[in-house]
Amino acid sequence: MKDFKRVVLAGTSSMVGKTTISTGIMKALSKKYNVQPYKIGPDYIDPTYHTLATGNYSRNLDSFFMEDYQIRELFKRNSKNKDISIIEGVRGLYEGISPYNDVGSTASVSKSLNAPVILIMDARSLTRSAAAIIKGFKSFDEHVNIQGVIFNKIRGKNHYKKLKDAVKHYIPDIEIIGAIPRDEKLEVSQRHLGLVPTPENRDNINKNIDMWGHVVEEYLDLDKIVEISEKSENNELGSNYYNNNHYNDFLLWNVNKNRCTIGIAYDEVFNFYYWDNFDALEENGAKLKFFSPLNDESIPNCDILYFGGGYPEIFANELNKNKSMIESIRNFDGKIYGECGGLMYLTNSINGIEMLKMLNCDAIMTKNVQGLSYVNGTFIHDCPTGKIGGKFRAHEFHYSKLINIKEKLFAYKINRGKGIINNMDGILSNNGRILGGYAHQHCVGNPYFASSIVEDLK
Repeated sequence: MKDFKRVVLAGTSSMVGKTTISTGIMKALSKKYNVQPYKIGPDYIDPTYHTLATGNYSRNLDSFFMEDYQIRELFKRNSKNKDISIIEGVRGLYEGISPYNDVGSTASVSKSLNAPVILIMDARSLTRSAAAIIKGFKSFDEHVNIQGVIFNKIRGKNHYKKLKDAVKHYIPDIEIIGAIPRDEKLEVSQRHLGLVPTPENRDNINKNIDMWGHVVEEYLDLDKIVEISEKSENNELGSNYYNNNHYNDFLLWNVNKNRCTIGIAYDEVFNFYYWDNFDALEENGAKLKFFSPLNDESIPNCDILYFGGGYPEIFANELNKNKSMIESIRNFDGKIYGECGGLMYLTNSINGIEMLKMLNCDAIMTKNVQGLSYVNGTFIHDCPTGKIGGKFRAHEFHYSKLINIKEKLFAYKINRGKGIINNMDGILSNNGRILGGYAHQHCVGNPYFASSIVEDLK
């Protein structure tokens, strides 16, 4: 992998402006290079910003869903024939699922890829302490290759000079890439699940990304970023990967081809998808047709419907008013899978507004988060995404919950996480034809996800 130029952009904490700066770097570099973007962790929204910035679909890398060799394989698949890969981290560099190991962290992925790291630091009110923080990050794990730093929200030239002087004095081997000044125009609109998704306001978001790119060009040394990306060490995938493979018969996901057509809800409402899931479905023989439950009159001609996550609660009135679409879905006799927001759409109602009424329960929004966790689950019934006895790794993040649950059959037990109720998730209805759950499935974390979806319904 020594020919794959790559660099990880990692925060010293969660709120340091990682996505704004990372997306700006991707946009600026894309003027000269073919940039492959990545996001570490279970995130749907940030990758859509990366995709707009580069023209290449951003992919997720996650050490909870994936083993080391799988992270490397996905990276090699998607970075092949690209000039440089820019990898945005999650939270702070060392934050993961446990205080005692780095599973789920940015650090773990940087080590899997032997990728150099550039820290992004909120430098408000810092000078000499910035050097102490960087030194601490470098010494915490000697296997994490921290090469540079970007300062964000500096006060002015004098502030930047003091930061540079302190870092150069105490850590002379750290490259200072530049500093972004404080500017309200660089703040990003947020919602309860993160940034506003790009399909909702694509024109304005594109303008913002252009502006971030210009700011990055003005204040950061892009050539240094490219130079650092060339310091990645060789890390070829060994021939013994099958010995470590939990599933022992495939590298990433199961392939059991069955020609079919899948209608995928993709619009302002439903847009939380891992792009790798689409790859896995296509490798399993599926033809994908995208449609809009919000704007289209009916579903496409297909065998399976897939409703991903999103914000149906915000568009509940509009979804309710599209009666022809609702009728089209209700008359569909193939398999249906709804995930988180898609699950909510399948219920009787969202906050009292009538929905599809295909699962006998109601969804309501709450002020407090109802599920925010990596998930370990076990299939206890055969269903459209897996078979009884199979295990999966996923994640959940939702402020909604289901009430008035009249359904009795659940497809999977949640061993880590919450699910719908009593650590059960995946409501099965209509003789197993319809499945709705809160767990967001990834095709590596659940390697039978795609092959199960395309399988003929018995």
